[in-house]
Amino acid sequence: MMKTPIFDFVKKYAEKDPVRFHMPGHKGNTFLGCEPYDITEITGADTLYSADGIIAESENNATRLFDTAHTFYSAEGSTLAIKAMLALATAYADKAEKPLVLAARNAHKSFIYACALLDLRVEWLYPEKFEHLCTSKISAEDVERALKNGEKPTALYITTPDYLGNITDVSRISKVCKSYGIPLLVDNAHGAYLRFLTPSQHPITLGADMCCDSAHKTLPVLTGGAYLHISKHAPEVYLSEARNMLSVFSSTSPSYLILQSLDLCNKYLSDGYSSKLFETVRKIDEVKNELSSLGYTVMNTEPLKIVINALEYGYTGCEVADILQNNGIEPEFFDGEFTVLMVTPENNGEDFNRLIQVLRSIPKQTPLKTQSEKQPTLRGEQSISIREAIFGRCETVLVKDAL
Repeated sequence: MMKTPIFDFVKKYAEKDPVRFHMPGHKGNTFLGCEPYDITEITGADTLYSADGIIAESENNATRLFDTAHTFYSAEGSTLAIKAMLALATAYADKAEKPLVLAARNAHKSFIYACALLDLRVEWLYPEKFEHLCTSKISAEDVERALKNGEKPTALYITTPDYLGNITDVSRISKVCKSYGIPLLVDNAHGAYLRFLTPSQHPITLGADMCCDSAHKTLPVLTGGAYLHISKHAPEVYLSEARNMLSVFSSTSPSYLILQSLDLCNKYLSDGYSSKLFETVRKIDEVKNELSSLGYTVMNTEPLKIVINALEYGYTGCEVADILQNNGIEPEFFDGEFTVLMVTPENNGEDFNRLIQVLRSIPKQTPLKTQSEKQPTLRGEQSISIREAIFGRCETVLVKDAL
């Protein structure tokens, strides 16, 4: 059985009920209830960014589970891991000038902020047809075309799965990247569970050099818990310098509540999680089929998302979400077009029954025009750097006066 060294250490410490002449200021007294287990880097607790004790042991457990060269913990989400990935890929690359990153246009704002901090140049990869702000269906052919016709970038950066559940063909794209000698970085924030499908669909398995997972999004981990994975075939310097780069962008006071949560998750993943995941995916497929029979347009997505094109049912995504919320169901995301539901094995049968019951009660109406029919692919011309745009002075104008 997989051990939980971080959790075990903190539990024993709390049970001793010591006099705490150390941070945090609550001294283990309960205000929220979790304070006895909220510690700092005391003797024996190890140090996240120079780990050689219980944190190192726990990360090694995660490393075996994800089959990486090493899996590093983040207590500050994938946002921290993204900054570290980009810093590693660009700081140790051969370059004569400011590094260039080729990136799919649906990158999360954490990528934008990382580029501003690192002062990186970005060349955007756009899909042939605009579908939605949150998606950018980039193919291996798109990548090959960009690499063949433009300046050779320092790295390729893609986001998969995206917020609407679309999955990019990482395997084929990774082969293109290898043929051009550039690393593939993947924002896999929504896909930590992909490693435990049969066969694995995780980006590291499929050829990515580095990727981040937000463990808290799809695994039973406290908010902020995430992984930075380094592939076995990635340059050795990524592995040796990862902790250093993580420390550059992170707090010097990582949450031990989050670290314990990541630690306990290892045991959870090693104890029949793949079977739980299989059964959950099977149930989700049943729900999708039932919703389709009711007339809903359910998008073809990654296994743990249910994405409804509400416009084709005669509503906006916001209207469907409002009905769900009024009936005690909170969706993950909604906008003018889609309602997105994220599912994990921790959702039970009653959750699914309530969802179907509420959606069945909504009468179908005349389909509305889709957003994608109204909008062309938007490709702006760059006037200033991302760094200048983020940190420069700005003013707010009315939408009618904007370009």
